[in-house]
This record gives sequence, structure tokens and C-alpha cells, in this order.
Amino acid sequence: MDVFAHVEGLIRTALESMKADGELPAGIDFAGVEAEAPRDKGHGDVATNAALVLAKKAKMKPRDIAEKLKERIEANDEIEKAEVAGPGFLNLTFQPEFWQALVLSILGSGPDYGRANLGGGAKMNVEYVSANPTGPMHVGHCRGAVFGDALARLLEFAGYDVTREYYINDAGGQIDVLVRSAFLRYQEALGVEIGEIPEGLYPGDYLKPVGAALAEQYGEALVQLDEAEWVPIVRAKAIEMMMVMIREDLAALNINHDVFFSEASLQANGRDRIREAIDALREKGLIYQGVLPRPKGHDDGDWEEREQTLFRSTEFGDDVDRAIAKSDGSYTYFAGDIGYHYDKLLRGFTHLINVFGADHIGYIKRMWSAVAALSDGKADFDIKVCQMVRLFRAGEPVRMSKRAGTFVTLREVVDEVGRDPVRFMMLYRKNDASLDFDFAKVTEQSKDNPVFYVQYAHARASSVFRNAVEAFEGLDTSLEALRAADLSKLKDAGEIELIRLLAGYPRLVEGAARAHEPHRLAFYLYEVASALHTQWARGNDSPQLRFIAQGDEGLTIARLAMISATRQVISSGLDLLGVEAPDTMR
Repeated sequence: MDVFAHVEGLIRTALESMKADGELPAGIDFAGVEAEAPRDKGHGDVATNAALVLAKKAKMKPRDIAEKLKERIEANDEIEKAEVAGPGFLNLTFQPEFWQALVLSILGSGPDYGRANLGGGAKMNVEYVSANPTGPMHVGHCRGAVFGDALARLLEFAGYDVTREYYINDAGGQIDVLVRSAFLRYQEALGVEIGEIPEGLYPGDYLKPVGAALAEQYGEALVQLDEAEWVPIVRAKAIEMMMVMIREDLAALNINHDVFFSEASLQANGRDRIREAIDALREKGLIYQGVLPRPKGHDDGDWEEREQTLFRSTEFGDDVDRAIAKSDGSYTYFAGDIGYHYDKLLRGFTHLINVFGADHIGYIKRMWSAVAALSDGKADFDIKVCQMVRLFRAGEPVRMSKRAGTFVTLREVVDEVGRDPVRFMMLYRKNDASLDFDFAKVTEQSKDNPVFYVQYAHARASSVFRNAVEAFEGLDTSLEALRAADLSKLKDAGEIELIRLLAGYPRLVEGAARAHEPHRLAFYLYEVASALHTQWARGNDSPQLRFIAQGDEGLTIARLAMISATRQVISSGLDLLGVEAPDTMR
């Protein structure tokens, strides 16, 4: 049960009753009336803005509406008290029985507790990672990969039909560099002394296996060929092996994509999706020949005015119109992206999310413009930017990688600290804020390490069940037994507070899905874990509060029901983050 949706239902019923009795105008609508958790826990369990929203419509004072609403709400058996606060907020406090019954609701829902139908089955395309297939992924890609995967999991849980997509940038200048770098390693594998890797080529050792594979397959045959003949051979092998490496790196993070879309396929097998997209924009009057204004920072000596094919992106909020074809007729990089997103729209996606790295911030407006133009403003399109990750080891910066030569790879980080710490910590900060990742901090067993703290809460909850069976011989801890527990025994303020937190999970999921912010889950789980650990500690100080009540099997079963609900929510949230929920921890 979504407590806040439940309260909104109670409020609307009361408002309808007020309207029927002439206390509100007959034609008034209740749009904007909401219920939410008050910022100050001393102000009750739920607050509503109903009186403030309706005051102007009803031509009444907010507090007058709130007082009349209070009378109606207080008549409900679930409500312990209702209080008018401030300019007209109504704060509600539930009876303890309400929270006790909520435990049964959570247990009854099982793994579906918190699941929403926000998406209504709509098709959602989440494109993330999309690293150039030119080498191993670095730690910056790692953050985007984890964010995109967690967001996809969250959106599925919220009712969307999600397709996880990786855009392979296998066309363009970076691939030319890859080909020449791989050919150099091929020559090395044949015994040629290559010396220092020339500037402009990729220096990492990760290309040595590509060279070795080419040497094994072709021997010295490629050396005998003209460049135009060996380039496509080396190109195909290099991209193939880079993508195998990238997939393996992603698998180490338990990340899988449904679609790997090749940029080169936009213009292959007799189709030109880029041209189709440009033609579609031209039909809308959005393509023209023109000269772009001089960019800021360019003096007379390094700027040449030239006529280009331009897209009227300024009509959709961009700063300047954008070139889609150069003066020689070749497509710009942006034109390729237009064609790619046109393809997404043709595949029937009504909701699109792109996960960008920090180096693509300047690209956002033009992509919004392109999708808005191509879809006539009908597509729901969002771009989420993942800021930089700074690596530290015991407070000292980590900058270099032996494998890549220039950066720390994703795989190196995962291999050293494990998948779960990487995934959780990449989400324990909002995506658009930079993140400091300290190898020492993410492996320490303390409250200051969020992933340990949350996983330990799940393991501790599981240990309570093992200990309870030892304390009470033949104790039935099945779901049926827990659901039959006398939950009226759960009266302690700490117990009620823990249940209140669990009650917020459905609304938390929905809010995180709407905002495309999976980090909210990580913050929430830490809060739930803290409440569980706090209650455990209180039991150490006060034996009557221990989860296993000595000599009182009924109270123990009631608390086990609460613990089971807590464990279920933690497990569900960790699963959405792609993190394991262990039953034991050393």
C-alpha cells in the first residue's frame, strides 16, 4: 500500500463530502491536492496542502478550509489526530494500529511491494555507456554504466517496458586511430621493432592481443596488402575484440544491454537513416543553407566563413543553429546522432533517456532540439549527465593504469574492491555532482561505508531469524506464521518509526522513477538500515526491546514480522541498484 496515495484518497473523499454539504463550491476541482511526509517528524506522519491549493478557487481562507477538513478526517478510525499548522497545512498522525497493519500489507505484497504502474507499459529506451570501441572502459564510464543500469531497473519496477541500449561509435576518426594502432601491434606481433608508440595513436597494452590475433590469422599477408585492403580487415577485427572486452567489463558489473546499435549501420545495407532524418526535417522547413556566426574566442585569423547545411535548432531552444553537413557535403557528427535518434523514434519509443558523460554537457541542447523537431515535441526525452569520478587510495589521488597507459580502467576498480561497493558508491551521490571514490573507504566495515552499512542491515535481519529458531525450539517463522502474528504488540516508538520508513518505499520508488534519480534509493536504504541498527542497539541497552523477547514467543513473532518486512524492502531496493543482499557477512 502507498500510504500517501491512501491519504490522498481519504482527503479527496472528505473534500467531496464538504462539497456535497455546501462547504466548498460545487464546481471546484481538487487538482494539485497532495499528501507528503512533513519535514519535521514532530508534525505528524503525513501533511496535506489541500487547504492552500483550494483557497483561491473556493475564495476562502486556507485555515477555514483546513479546520473543516480536519473535522472530517478526524472521524476516520485510522487517524489518531489532525492538526492545522501554519498558513493552512493539515498534519495527520495515524493510530499505531495503522502502522501495525502495514506490516501485513508489506508481507502480503512480497517482492512486488513498492512496484508501480507509473509507466503503464510504455516503451522506454535507456541508452547508456556507449563508450567508443577503442579501448577498455575507464572509471568515468563505470559511473554512467551503473547509473544507466540502475535507472533501467527502477523504470521497469515503475511499470515501463525498458530497452537497454548501447550505441557503438564504430564510425569516425577515433576508429581510424584504432585501426592504425592495431596494425602497429600486428607488426609488433610479427617481430617488427615498433619502438615508442607514435603520438596520436593509442598506447595501451590492451591492443597487443588484437595484433597477436591478426598475426595468427593472417600471418604476414596483411603487410603485403595495400592500405585500402588491410584497413577494413583490421578495422573489423579490432572493433570485434574491443566490443568483447567491453562486454566482459560490463558483465563484471552485472550490466547487460538488450541492443548494441552500430553507428555504421545507419548507412549500410542500402539505407541511409541520416539522410532520411534530414529529409524529414527539411519537409518541416527546418533545414537551410547558411553561414554560422563566428564562435566566441575566434579571431579573424582562425575563422573562415563558409556556407553549410544547417538545422534550425534555435527554434527549439538551442543557442545557435547547428551544422549537419560540411561544405564538402559530408555529414557532421551531430547529423549521425540525428539519424540515430530518428531510428529510435521509428522503432516506436515514446520515452527516451540518454546517459552522457561530463564531457558531453555542451551537446545537450542540440540533442533536445533534434528530438523535439523529429517527434513534433511528442517524445519524452531526457538527458542525464554523470559527472567525473576522482579516485583516491587512502586520501591520495590515483591517476594511472598499467593496462590502459593513461587512465584507471573500470575492470581494475571492480577487481580490487568488488562489484557491490562499486555499484552502490557510484549511486550514493547524485549523478550531476562529482564523486570521490576512495578504495580504502569503500572496503572498510563501518557506518561510514554506506554499502557495508546497508548490506550488514540485511545480514543482521537474517541473523535474527536464525537466532530466534535457536531461542525457541520448533518456532514457526514461515510467512504464514508471520502474517498471523499479533502485531498490536509492536508499540515501541522505534518500531513504529521503522515501519513508517518502510511505508515510504512505494512513494520513494515512484518519485525516483519520475525524476530519473536512482540515487534516492541509495539514500533511502541507508536511512532504513540506520533505523534497524538503531533499534538493535536500543535492544542492547534495554532487553525488553530486543528483537528476540526472552520467554515471549508472541512478541518475538511480531517483531520477526517487522524484521521480515524490513529485510524485504532492503532486498528490493538493493536489487534495483544491482547490489546483492547477503544473509551473512564476515
